[in-house]
Amino acid sequence: MRMLHYAAPGGPTRAAVTRGRRGPAERAGRAESVRFAATRAIPFLVRSVPGARPAFSAETLRELRARHGGAPVPVRGLSGTVLVLLDPRELRQFYAQPVAGPSAAAAAPAGADRTAAEPALLSGEALRTVITEEARQLTAASTLELVRVRQAVARVARRIVLGDRGSVPVPAPGPGDRGSAGWLGLLRRRGLVERGAADGHVPAGRTVPYADPAGPFHPWLRAMDTVPATVLRTLLLLGAHPAEQEAAAGEAAGCAGTEGLARLAACVRESLRLYPAVPDLVRVTRTGTEWRGVRYPAGTRVLLPVHFFQRDPVHVPAAHVFVPGRWKTPGADEDIRMSPFGHGPGRCPGSRLALLVTTGLCAEVLRRRRITGTRPVLDPPGPLPAVLDPRAIRLTLTRR
Repeated sequence: MRMLHYAAPGGPTRAAVTRGRRGPAERAGRAESVRFAATRAIPFLVRSVPGARPAFSAETLRELRARHGGAPVPVRGLSGTVLVLLDPRELRQFYAQPVAGPSAAAAAPAGADRTAAEPALLSGEALRTVITEEARQLTAASTLELVRVRQAVARVARRIVLGDRGSVPVPAPGPGDRGSAGWLGLLRRRGLVERGAADGHVPAGRTVPYADPAGPFHPWLRAMDTVPATVLRTLLLLGAHPAEQEAAAGEAAGCAGTEGLARLAACVRESLRLYPAVPDLVRVTRTGTEWRGVRYPAGTRVLLPVHFFQRDPVHVPAAHVFVPGRWKTPGADEDIRMSPFGHGPGRCPGSRLALLVTTGLCAEVLRRRRITGTRPVLDPPGPLPAVLDPRAIRLTLTRR
């Protein structure tokens, strides 16, 4: 198979090949290429599928790190060479690296106040009202699955964009569901939104700036697409940990809306550490960069396996266990090893909104219901599974 191939700048392998003979390093590189293609190439190409696995397995990345001393490994794929990072020492450089492409477009300028550009309904009574009202359908039945969570989140996102102006039906998610981009396109076709509002102007009768799929608020709405899976995974983890569930439910019962939910927010962050919404980050360098003494040209694609680093037992204590308390320690948000929203100028611009909505929806469920059964069944003492496909999650709810 030739889908992926280990490579190094200036030659076919990191080690020099002398007298036209292939050395052990090149043979090892070809073996790694076969393993990459056989085990991770197809999932890498279908990243949009919910619950898709990371590009490379943790076992493969551990083997590469041990073999190459943690140095970044260039791998050739269908779309060119990607530099795979394997050691936490490269994390800070990755997040500080000027980038090109979507990551750069979504990033705020260095030193900018991110919260200043966020939607007007990001906090306050209006957002609490939206979440409370739209969460009612989540507890209306004795079971909770992905479709109902998606519909509730779509309505929350719609009301953040349009306020309470009119009643706009939200299309039911299907196999080709495109999340916020799909329903915003539907609204535009029905004449309910205009492209001219994408500059941040507030049209008459609307309570917040319009967010066109091509406009400046698009990153915040795209962040909402990650909320349904995170809500289900967080509730599943709480269902498997009754003590944590009762503590989070007690906190939710004693607070109004989305404020004062520090413990539950920690549960959401821990869920994202175990199951990041984006298991791999890819950036394209704008200038020539040096990684471990090797110079790479501008335009190099650099892959950061977020899932691998956040679950790395060598550097993260209790890496495969649900421990929300780790997020309540001072400086946890800035821990470079655990970055469910990224760090630096490339940090997800919609992270605060997504965290608020996810925490608020989980709180509403826990205020009204107790999670008494889950599918799949998790084993809290043992390592949690590497992947939790939200389409396979089903929660049993009983009245409190």
